[in-house]
Amino acid sequence: MKKKIILLLSAILVSFSFLFSVNYAKGEKLNFKATFLIDYNSKTVISSYNENEKLPIASMTKIMLLNLIYKNESEGNLDFNEEIIVSERASSMGGSQVYLVANETYKVKDLVKSIVVASANDASVAMAERLYGSEEECVNAMNEEVKAMGLKNTCFQNCTGLPRPMHYSSAKDMATIFCSLIGYDKYFENSKVWLDYIEHKKNKTEISNTNKLIRYYEGCDGGKTGFTNEAGFCLTATAKRGNMRLVAVVIGADTSKNRFKCVSDMFNNGFNNYTNKCIVDKSTPLDVKAKVNAGKKEEIEVKPLEDYYIFSKKNVKDNIETVLNLNTLKAPILKGDTVGELTVYRDGVEVKKVKIVSNESVKVKTFKDYISDIIKKM
Repeated sequence: MKKKIILLLSAILVSFSFLFSVNYAKGEKLNFKATFLIDYNSKTVISSYNENEKLPIASMTKIMLLNLIYKNESEGNLDFNEEIIVSERASSMGGSQVYLVANETYKVKDLVKSIVVASANDASVAMAERLYGSEEECVNAMNEEVKAMGLKNTCFQNCTGLPRPMHYSSAKDMATIFCSLIGYDKYFENSKVWLDYIEHKKNKTEISNTNKLIRYYEGCDGGKTGFTNEAGFCLTATAKRGNMRLVAVVIGADTSKNRFKCVSDMFNNGFNNYTNKCIVDKSTPLDVKAKVNAGKKEEIEVKPLEDYYIFSKKNVKDNIETVLNLNTLKAPILKGDTVGELTVYRDGVEVKKVKIVSNESVKVKTFKDYISDIIKKM
């Protein structure tokens, strides 16, 4: 009897050992150091591997630089149509470049396009100097942004991603930084460019997008590649189908082909098995109208301030409940004023509060209006 139990336990251990070896072999076959896949809207993690390890990320560093560029533009500190003179230092940067000419003038929008599409190191340093006076000060700003985002596994030493000690990030952190970047609509003006060129005074440099998935993967409309011998082949990318947008990261793939395959496989997993169900639609007014006291109109149309989606597996029925609370309203009310709140519950647990706003304006009811109402009722 004891012998049979020992044999059974041995068989179980062998089985677990086999399963482990198969999983490990899969990781070895793909030859990547870390991966991460999330739903952009809900930030739900779909899959991950080694996502918190500090690793070199090569040119994916520029995702944070681009964050600062678009942030400064949105705050009015940068005009994409302005022209800047490229320094000797910026023009001398090695690695990926668009061969900017020192002391020549370039438009900011062309430099930004060079970074997004061609991962240009010279354009990156030129923009860093324009925004902060030097690359060093830009790096300080990048690391301040790291702190502001609450990231624990990221540290930048330059704005290009060229190898430096203590220059690293993680797959999870890169997803967070990229999610911030794609929050700027203007980013997509360049991220989907496949072929273009940058003009110099005497010639031009043709550029092609380093993210091949924008051409070969349905729905992919943005991303940033990276490669150094130290970092291996890296890619952070996004794809959107219907109302679902995914963000995927791979760090340290052994070949360029495998990094694109790895991200494509992650996207396929997400789109094939999950869905985003629209629970709150900001473009559609609510069926219920809000009553208004002392207004020229007795009730007004209201709508949600933002969209809200529930991310879940396909063919799974979710237990969703919404509760609407409207404020006691008194005229005057302007279109866009907050008039209440919609609370969303999933399985009895509160998951979201959405502001409800007025979809029209209402003026205060005058004495003349009251007299007119009396006459109508006579």
